[in-house]
Amino acid sequence: MRHWLATEPGWNRTRLSRELCQYWNWRNEAGRLKDMACRTLLLKLERLGQICLPVREGLSVNAFRNVKRVEVPCDQTPILGTLRDLQPIRLEVLGERHPDSALFGSLIQQHHYLGLRNGVGENLKYLARDRYGRPLACLLFGSAAWKAKARDHFIGWDAALRHQRLTRLTNNTRFLILPWVHVPHLASHLLGQVVRRLSADWLVKYGHPIELLETFVDQERFRGTCYRAAGWRHVGATTGRSRNDVNNTLRVPVKDIYVLPLTDDFRRRLCA
Repeated sequence: MRHWLATEPGWNRTRLSRELCQYWNWRNEAGRLKDMACRTLLLKLERLGQICLPVREGLSVNAFRNVKRVEVPCDQTPILGTLRDLQPIRLEVLGERHPDSALFGSLIQQHHYLGLRNGVGENLKYLARDRYGRPLACLLFGSAAWKAKARDHFIGWDAALRHQRLTRLTNNTRFLILPWVHVPHLASHLLGQVVRRLSADWLVKYGHPIELLETFVDQERFRGTCYRAAGWRHVGATTGRSRNDVNNTLRVPVKDIYVLPLTDDFRRRLCA
């Protein structure tokens, strides 16, 4: 990298990270260059004083993604009735360039109590629509928690196994039934629907399957009823500490941990 910085003064940060990925053949299981992971590595090397990167040419892609999203108009006429009235319900995977991607971000930002930040690592977004094309719900799956004692005990992981197999898990980081939608059992139905396809969708996008799902439910706000109804298992709770709590002083809401294995032999697959 120091050689390139000295001999290729016209290369920007993006070019440097892509060249390094090509040089190392650093790719995900779908064969795509791990460009963002490489950029993170280069920034760490710069902070350690090992290299000096070119001046940034503009705001990073992440900076743009984390800017407050423009509100996308959406009909908020109450949706009532039964599940049968809405069928067939369609779940669609949304890439960054999908026409509904902006709508998804706007809905989460406006109506989910946590809002929406740029997803870190691998992730999938789903938008649910009813038979008339009306939006019903948003589901976001992203990187699994680095550590969760109750989850790791349930799987049978030690630190080394967790490091090797963590990408085989995903976290349901956002689940939003739109506030004007009042249909009994819709939430558990959507969870069941997405579970049947998520691993295959992940394989298409990232080149590997998912073996187990997790989610964290704020005890002060929710009871986890829809997850239980959809067959998810409660395995414990968080300790109320944040991963940013380096001095044992930062407290965050305690959350119940729910998991759902996608295969009968998930332990063999995750612990082999």
